[in-house]
Amino acid sequence: MSLKPVIALIGRPNVGKSTLFNQFTKSRQALVADLAGLTRDRQYGDVFFENKSFIVIDTGGIGEADDGTGSIDDYMASQSYTAIHEADRVVFVVDARAGITPSDEEIARFLHSLGKQVYLVANKTDGVHEAGIAEFFSLGLGEPYPTSASHGKGVTSLLEVITADMSEDEALDEPDESSLKLAIIGRPNVGKSTLVNRLLGEERVVVFDMPGTTRDSIYIPFEREGRSYTLIDTAGVRRRGRIDEKVEKFSVIKTLQAIKDANVVVLVIDAHEGIVDQDLHMLGYALDAGRAIVIAINKWDGLNDEQKKVIKAEIDRRFNFVPYVKIHLISALYGNGVGNLYPSIHKAYDASMFKVSTSRLTQILQDAVENHQPPMVGGRRIKLRYAHLGGHNPPVIVIHGNQTSALPKSYQRYLENIYRNIFQLEGTPLQIEFKQNDNPYKDKKNPKVKNKARAMREKKRIAEFKKREKKRK
Repeated sequence: MSLKPVIALIGRPNVGKSTLFNQFTKSRQALVADLAGLTRDRQYGDVFFENKSFIVIDTGGIGEADDGTGSIDDYMASQSYTAIHEADRVVFVVDARAGITPSDEEIARFLHSLGKQVYLVANKTDGVHEAGIAEFFSLGLGEPYPTSASHGKGVTSLLEVITADMSEDEALDEPDESSLKLAIIGRPNVGKSTLVNRLLGEERVVVFDMPGTTRDSIYIPFEREGRSYTLIDTAGVRRRGRIDEKVEKFSVIKTLQAIKDANVVVLVIDAHEGIVDQDLHMLGYALDAGRAIVIAINKWDGLNDEQKKVIKAEIDRRFNFVPYVKIHLISALYGNGVGNLYPSIHKAYDASMFKVSTSRLTQILQDAVENHQPPMVGGRRIKLRYAHLGGHNPPVIVIHGNQTSALPKSYQRYLENIYRNIFQLEGTPLQIEFKQNDNPYKDKKNPKVKNKARAMREKKRIAEFKKREKKRK
């Protein structure tokens, strides 16, 4: 089976590349807003169309702000050019409303020099006359395909053209759901993108010394030692009072979505700034989502001995409520300690997905109850009868019994610690749900007393019959 074709979406900022990416992948994976330069990194997605498939790359805008001054726009352009070289084919998106610009002509000249197959897409054609679309013939890239990506117009026709020479043999199976999804989260400028690049071993994500460089959640599939992963680089989440840009609010939403979408979350903390409340809030988001967690204290190499001592004491004090979470001291920039993250990630993932039989869970429950009986409620002992596994990621153990709603929190924690210690559930929250077994006859009436009047008459008739029989004797 041949490899999946790779197609890159390129063009100036704000021409609709991310909207077209979402239409291709039938998702809302790429962040979209009416603001130039929103996409800064390479975003990968799988496209499935009529039993054919290919990989599509969304890129940042190029061609307008490349002034060679070392600005972030240069980094965005670098990411886009890398995507072009990675791709087998290119979809060049232009703005039909704006017409041809000098930047469009410059990009077209660059594409001519590569000799790759190019599909010219004139986007935003709503209300644009055919003559306005025809002017793009002058770019020398063939017929422009009109689309309105925001409304889905022309997208199906474009996909038919792109996949026309692809055989069904080129199409691979659906995305591998067994891939471990790993979200990198944290406040702005703590080194998340640097860590992603270090984990990947290449400059895949824009790294720029400015808070908020990453605005979108970037999904990056890769393999390591025969295992499939999807790395999710997320935007930094600031304190709520400091979130004043509309795009940044969208970024926060995308980050929270990425946490829910992940199997394991790596919380990155800046050792120089210490552990702040926002770090704990981010940890809380991941715990509420039930995700397995690994904590990475980054920029550790830049601290002196006294600072390291203070941070270690702060770690013990502020993370004492999650003793099951593994904490690593790393330097993403130089790679110190980064390799040790993978074993902890695997342990956390395996713990979150563990499987066990109902009989085993029930036996552990019975042993725990025998060693420490539940309390009495209203003169009756709370009874816990059996347990079974109710879900994964996070693992859920369901315990059935009587009067379970009255079970104290302390006893619930006792049972959680028993299960966590026996199964060595490192790095994952564990949820224990209690189900109360109701009396199956509580809502059923005794058929013998369904009609009390009839029952009384029957009783009286029997008494009179016995009385008559007694007189006869």
